[in-house]
Amino acid sequence: MILRLHRIFKPCVCGVLLTIFYVSCSSSHQRRQLARSREHAFISYRPPPVGSQVLRLAVKDNIDMKGQVTSAGSQYLAKNSSPATMDASCLTLARARNVWIVGKTNLTEFAVTASGENSFFGSPRSRLDGENEVIAGGSSSGSGVAVATGMTDVAFGTDTAGSIQVSAACSGIYGLKTTFGLVSIKGVFPISPKHLDTIGPMARNLNHLVQGMDLLQRNFNIQYKQAVADKPLARHITIGRLYLEGTDPAIDKAIDDLLAETGFKILKLNRKFQAQWKQAEKDGKTVALADAWLNDQKYTNQKGVSLLTKLVILSGELDYNGDYQAALSRKSEWQRALRQVFKQVDFIALPTLQDLPPKMPFWGSNVVFEWRVFNMQNTVGVNFAGNPALALPVKMPAQGHTNPITSLQLIGPRLSEAKLLNAGRLIELNP
Repeated sequence: MILRLHRIFKPCVCGVLLTIFYVSCSSSHQRRQLARSREHAFISYRPPPVGSQVLRLAVKDNIDMKGQVTSAGSQYLAKNSSPATMDASCLTLARARNVWIVGKTNLTEFAVTASGENSFFGSPRSRLDGENEVIAGGSSSGSGVAVATGMTDVAFGTDTAGSIQVSAACSGIYGLKTTFGLVSIKGVFPISPKHLDTIGPMARNLNHLVQGMDLLQRNFNIQYKQAVADKPLARHITIGRLYLEGTDPAIDKAIDDLLAETGFKILKLNRKFQAQWKQAEKDGKTVALADAWLNDQKYTNQKGVSLLTKLVILSGELDYNGDYQAALSRKSEWQRALRQVFKQVDFIALPTLQDLPPKMPFWGSNVVFEWRVFNMQNTVGVNFAGNPALALPVKMPAQGHTNPITSLQLIGPRLSEAKLLNAGRLIELNP
């Protein structure tokens, strides 16, 4: 029984009021599940039968699913696109194994903004502040909230400049950005398909994250078991710790304490690498914005596309006409720099975000707020290189009535996903 979110828009004094009606709810369990979807995690939702033990998978709605319209979070595409005629390639293993797909998750329009805001489908909110006022992070906002609220075991997100890591950080869950090119992006709405776009799993624990990755890469579970056998203890792993200016000292301390308590060998990375990282972040942002303009500029004249999305896409033209080619020319140099570091350490550790996720502005997002969130994330450099990265939650000391959670980002060499998740396993085991 498919449970869909039906939307009725009514004028009001402040603009537009979104009223959501939930239908076909036949049990108290389903009613509880649907109540959670009021946080706008899903665009369509179909829970498994009550009592079922099947693995539940949610799919971000910029990934084609046969028979359903791929909205990419946009009113324009939702109303003007035909249903997909075939699944995206990344769903092949899930279909073959009869995994229960619970639905399509919400996202920022065309996956181009960082806060998680969506003016048409509603903006998902994180529960990290206990009040559901914190941003869910973009663009995989719905996937993060769907996992965090227990509405799915695994969610597939997409990542261009940090969408999986940032959304995982904002919802206090795990997210794996995969090596560029490892998972086919055929059938995925494009932003930067030639340079940055990837697909990866999100989950509340490492076990489900491994299962999610095993749905994206055949025999991944075997690779993971081998990684666990090769380095079963934290003392066998060397972490290169990267410190960046602008990071909340409390976040750095929480991450340092966790790494030390887990028992990793720690090596502080030098200022030269800090400068290389800073340049890579700048270059990665240039490429991400310019490619968004190259691939999606055709939507900027369409009715039904939000003004915020249009402004973000159009801003990429300046990047394309500015430093785009020079940024791409520096990519191989940055990749070499990373390879040199990985001769000394197994992984690089740094915060996923430089600060705790902010609250969404009362009147919604705007370009200034999106730029603020974009500049908070420490994810673009690794994405620019094409390396894999794991975001995982880190508890911080209580602040008043809340228990803040920040996020640690572990970066590995290309194709080191199994080894990254083994390192994550060791952190998760730390009491």
